[in-house]
Amino acid sequence: MAIPQHFLDELIERTDIVDVVGRYVTLKKGGANLLGLCPFHEEKSPSFTVSPSKQFYHCFGCGKHGNAIGFLMDYAGLGFVDAVKDLAQRAGLPMPRQERESPTQAAERQQRRQQQKTLAELNAQAAAAYKQHLKQASEAILYLKGRGVSGAIAARFQLGYAPPGEHALAAVFPDYADPQLEDAGLVIYKPESGRRYDRFRDRLMFPIRNVRGETIGFGGRIMGSGQPKYLNSPQTPIFHKGRELYGLFEARQAIRSQGYALVCEGYMDVVALAQWGFANAVATLGTACTEHHVQLLLRHTDQLVFAFDGDSAGRKAAAKALECALPFADERRSMRFLFLPKEHDPDSFIRERGEQAFAEQVELAIPLSQYLLQVASQDCQLATAEGRARMAHRALPLWAMLPEGALKLQIRDEVARIAQLAREDLQQLWQQQAAALRPLPTQRSPHPQSDAASARARGSAYAPAAMPPLHEPPMQAWPDEFDGPPQGLPYEPLDGMHDGSAPQYPPAAAWPGEPAPHAWPARPAWPRRAASHGDGGLGALNAPVRTPQRLRPLRREEHAACVLLAHMPLLESLSQQDLGLLCRLPAPDGQLFAWLDDHYQQHGAQSWAELQPALQQAPPAALARLLPHIQRISEHPLEDYRDEIASALKHIMIRQLQIEIDAVTRTYEHDSQAGAKLRQLTSHLAALK
Repeated sequence: MAIPQHFLDELIERTDIVDVVGRYVTLKKGGANLLGLCPFHEEKSPSFTVSPSKQFYHCFGCGKHGNAIGFLMDYAGLGFVDAVKDLAQRAGLPMPRQERESPTQAAERQQRRQQQKTLAELNAQAAAAYKQHLKQASEAILYLKGRGVSGAIAARFQLGYAPPGEHALAAVFPDYADPQLEDAGLVIYKPESGRRYDRFRDRLMFPIRNVRGETIGFGGRIMGSGQPKYLNSPQTPIFHKGRELYGLFEARQAIRSQGYALVCEGYMDVVALAQWGFANAVATLGTACTEHHVQLLLRHTDQLVFAFDGDSAGRKAAAKALECALPFADERRSMRFLFLPKEHDPDSFIRERGEQAFAEQVELAIPLSQYLLQVASQDCQLATAEGRARMAHRALPLWAMLPEGALKLQIRDEVARIAQLAREDLQQLWQQQAAALRPLPTQRSPHPQSDAASARARGSAYAPAAMPPLHEPPMQAWPDEFDGPPQGLPYEPLDGMHDGSAPQYPPAAAWPGEPAPHAWPARPAWPRRAASHGDGGLGALNAPVRTPQRLRPLRREEHAACVLLAHMPLLESLSQQDLGLLCRLPAPDGQLFAWLDDHYQQHGAQSWAELQPALQQAPPAALARLLPHIQRISEHPLEDYRDEIASALKHIMIRQLQIEIDAVTRTYEHDSQAGAKLRQLTSHLAALK
């Protein structure tokens, strides 16, 4: 079998030779490398070295040397293809089909590898400069001392300081106008003004290194009261925030020796925990935990402890981590969840209470199975039949994410026990529930399945397709857009409510004792409707009941389009680049913005009365249900919406740019123009932020 060179390159890139060799050889730190007794010949003193930076092993005694593939071939006796398959399976890479790489593809691959190497070198130079600046930054040094960080720990994590000036890196890089500084995320360039300046200014710097020790990005923390408190490198050809973990390079040995990894949320959590003896901590770079994070950690250990802040944000992060961990949870692995008191994060807790108190918290961390049941039971009165039924109903989407095995069966039986149901009855109910939750056959989700979604679907025949994430709140109506019916009137779903923008779910049957699926919960009379009922006394009950005209809730994109159609002069504040981005939104939103942009270019900013005749030519699908909203918005002054629309459009554009950046990054291996596209998109994103 001929294995393409580009696949081998990616496999080596994703593989850490320290972990491969460490499965068979006890390694100890020896300067920049690791040392151990050679597995290929008898010796009493270690002459076998492994280089994390070069991803290479060498024995000075017998001369054996090579990379991770070569080690498996030499030590485990595997053939080349079998060694590649072993590493690919651990890295989560599917083996490629047989193919031949053309000379053009080979040249492009080599060019990409060279660029990635160059970007890592640029980041390393910047990290060295930031480290030097820290020595003269008295405020930053006082800040670190105040947080209990020693010089040794600061050196271990290569902490640094970015000076306040806009062009501090110009002294580091003679060609400050080099576009590769933008590609690396170190410099921001504004094409409109020609302004070029350092991304990180007056911040404590945390270099982010991959498992090979290459500096791929940075996190910068402001020490005063400014915002944002933390600033990360943008997505680049070598840095993907959802795939990397801060501190993993530094924590690998401790993870191996202590037998588990601590997963935190912040940079300072990792640094503080290392200061107090928990060198096995890593952080998710200020973003929610992803399936990639879990998969990456499971290459290093089978035991994870997720340590979250005790506040509501920490609980939300834990729920997201649970979702990401479930597809990988089985009887071979241990995943636990640690919740600190509300006023603490790991950094503040260990500084205030000490190493022993934190170690006790780790011991008290609850297993994944118990946390799953807690999430399913939240707000359920388990002393009542209704509460137990609700818990069983909510447990299915979580249980369905688990892979087949003993753990999955155990959790099913626990749910049945708590719900006081026979196992067979619970299974039958879940089958019915899953069938009700699946989208209709003619519908397609607008978003392709992620790897984890595929794993969830494979994990159970009852996995509800496209189940909404449990940690995200339901869609809310915009203020003053939708106030529901008066108390006591039924709510009937509007036809086409989802409008193709999200998977549509058939209504699930209500569980015993719960409100009917479309009954409004009891609440005080709706204030805006109360005035129309006169004195609101008993006489009102004798009047015929009329269902008022209702406007369905709008998505943010629809609301923005309505405001711009009702008040076109607001378009004047948008650049052509912004308008172009809005036109690239998925249908039907992008179609409507494209029509609006075209009309604006031809006729200028018109009033709503002037615009209405032209709407006959607008995309009908996008306008069908928006006209009542546009009419109502047009009755209010433009100034009422100026700040609101600016905020809404910023949110929409940032989200679309992040989607496009992610898409370009995924095609980087095959698109020679990806670097230029990525530069343009990240520049636009920086301008918006």
